[in-house]
Amino acid sequence: MSGISENILRVTIGEAPADRLDKALAALVPEEAALSRSRLARMIAEGAVRRDGQPVTDQKARVAEGEIYEITLDPPRTVETVAQDIPLTVVWEDEDLIVIDKPAGLVVHPAPGSEDGTLVNALLHHFGGHLSGIGGEARPGIVHRIDKDTSGLLVVAKSDRAHHSLARQFEKHSVHRHYLAVVHGVPSAADPRLRGTRGVSFELGGILKVTSQLARHKTDRQRQAVIFEGGRHAITRARVVEDFNGAAALVDCWLETGRTHQIRVHMAHAGHGLIGDPTYGGRRKLQTKLVGEAGVTAAGAFPRQALHAATLGFVHPVTGEELEFSSPLPADMEALIAALRAGAAAAGAHN
Repeated sequence: MSGISENILRVTIGEAPADRLDKALAALVPEEAALSRSRLARMIAEGAVRRDGQPVTDQKARVAEGEIYEITLDPPRTVETVAQDIPLTVVWEDEDLIVIDKPAGLVVHPAPGSEDGTLVNALLHHFGGHLSGIGGEARPGIVHRIDKDTSGLLVVAKSDRAHHSLARQFEKHSVHRHYLAVVHGVPSAADPRLRGTRGVSFELGGILKVTSQLARHKTDRQRQAVIFEGGRHAITRARVVEDFNGAAALVDCWLETGRTHQIRVHMAHAGHGLIGDPTYGGRRKLQTKLVGEAGVTAAGAFPRQALHAATLGFVHPVTGEELEFSSPLPADMEALIAALRAGAAAAGAHN
């Protein structure tokens, strides 16, 4: 478990921790804190990590279940990232937060290879530079993110008080997030292959549940991998919304946890990777006899993972009001679904 209070991050060591301090902390700190294992190792060496009030400066120190570590975070920094006039679709805005409907293709915050042209650059222009400084220069106001090629809803903190409250809600997994995805195949409780896949189960109503740990892939650092020891705990649920003749499905996915690439890697682990996903979707092709030439062509040409953050709900960090927002499917996913639907109907009529 972990929680942020002011500039102190408190981490409680859980069951079966990693064999050394830096690894254990890296597996437990919230992703929103943006603390890599290498950064944690430096902070340990600098005396920024304490147990029982005393600095622990050995990154290889053993840890034990129940121990509480306090990590002193850097204070909020002045935001210096350049403001850029990039159009934004604003769903909600007040003095503490803003909800954006992000288009596919827009990176959330600056990073190597994407130093500008990001959502943060656009927000700085929109606000005249006034965003929560807790995330530092590259991540002002950012309490969660969605992948560059995923479209949909994102909440950003405009004030430090909102940043703290929203970050706590994400850490406690109390934020409601539903995603719509188009996947290969149709997840079914009647599928014996799924019944035999580790980490996969079904709940009442045919809801697919995938439970695992997630960690960076051993050989490809840009990918996440499903593991069952170590890493970060992750749970994804999915419900079939529409079946395209068994070849593909529109599914509603929701997160109990929020990890990098979680839906993409969990659905791939279940054998139902997202159409268009270049990292986890594999090279599967749909069958013409099931969705017609138009369906096969639309799926094969889809240029991104077919994933949209459709619903976002949370408690307003200042007023306490329960807020929920929804975003319609973008035009590219609507066109994909229409082609699959038409192809499946035509193929079904011929059978």
